[in-house]
Amino acid sequence: MPVPSTASPAPRVRRARAAVATVFFVNAVLYANLVPRLPEVKDRLDLGNAAFGAAIAAMPVGALLSGLLAPALIQRLGSARVASFGLVALAAAVAGVPLAGAWPVLAALLLVAGALDAVVDVAQNAHGFRVQRAYGRSIVNAFHGLWSVGAVVGGLLGAAAAGLAVPLGTHLAVSAVVFGVVAVVAYRFLLPGPEDAERTAPADAAGAAPVRLRRVGGRTVLLLAALGVLAACGAFVEDAGSSWGALYLREQVGADAATAGLAFVALQVAMTVGRLTGDRVVDRLGQRRVARVGGVLVAVGFGLALALPSVGTTLVGFALAGLGVATLVPAVMHTADELPGLPHGVGLTVVSWLLRVGFLVSPAVVGVVADASSLRVALLGVVVAGVAMLVVGRVLLTAPAPADDAGQQAPAAPGGPVPSSPPSR
Repeated sequence: MPVPSTASPAPRVRRARAAVATVFFVNAVLYANLVPRLPEVKDRLDLGNAAFGAAIAAMPVGALLSGLLAPALIQRLGSARVASFGLVALAAAVAGVPLAGAWPVLAALLLVAGALDAVVDVAQNAHGFRVQRAYGRSIVNAFHGLWSVGAVVGGLLGAAAAGLAVPLGTHLAVSAVVFGVVAVVAYRFLLPGPEDAERTAPADAAGAAPVRLRRVGGRTVLLLAALGVLAACGAFVEDAGSSWGALYLREQVGADAATAGLAFVALQVAMTVGRLTGDRVVDRLGQRRVARVGGVLVAVGFGLALALPSVGTTLVGFALAGLGVATLVPAVMHTADELPGLPHGVGLTVVSWLLRVGFLVSPAVVGVVADASSLRVALLGVVVAGVAMLVVGRVLLTAPAPADDAGQQAPAAPGGPVPSSPPSR
């Protein structure tokens, strides 16, 4: 495993790290700011539950439709520009929701918001990995942790605006302006130059021809598929908390409504703590080992919750699952971004797209199995996901390459961070 760099990064790299963290935070705040006020939108348009649900579902549909376009935009405009100005467009789309006078307009706005969010998600992660390569040690888990913090802050802002009876249009317009300006300011401090500037050996260096998809080898495709499996496992675990945790506590354990909501809280709090502290753990143990141990935590935690159903064991189980999955998605994205033989951004885009597919499919799979047997049986799939993390996690990279004193990556030693084959990475 490469030894993490202890050299102090250049000031511009430190500023870029703060700017990327800001982008992640703003990305989470924008839609979370709307969530507490969605019931107002539903009532104003006089929508039934089915129509309202279909409008909300337009967001993941838009994300799936646009997500694979991100590499082309990043290669043409750069990840910094796509992430920052994509956030400005996302803020405008969310601010347009109060102007929707009918269901089709609402669905179209949420479709656009989902599409923009998917592109921004890839771009902000791509730029985060640029900064991580310049640091020579793990820093991306903290970005994802700040995204979680941003989601909480956005929800609190939306709830406060609703409680103060601030008109929805005014609330979202002010939010769009404020956070749009923040995104533009952050752009000034992101890294300039080409996307491969911090790589040890850029694919296009020394006159080499740009990598084309038709030249991608079979082993790279298999690795990408394995990373897709890991991304789906992460989606399955997170969705278990958000979609089914309260229902499991209420129906299978007999908890009251107030207690039932604590399953989601336990998973989210543990996951946020794991992300905010995960970089030090990853630097010490390697992200491959951390992800595989995380799979054990997921399997053991949910196994405990399902085998001994009670409020205490369930909350402990969901918390262990949240801690176990905390660093998985950043590790998967990092490995995908470093896959050999892929054009810049393609690996990251594909696993991000598959992650969204996982979030879209997971609730339906659990629901079908629960109807056929029970929710307790259906959630055994989370235990299976933990085992899959342990087994398939061996394809993950161990750690970022070390950086030299100038804040650039040092040359990678043979058998270093670039994946060669699953057993040797």
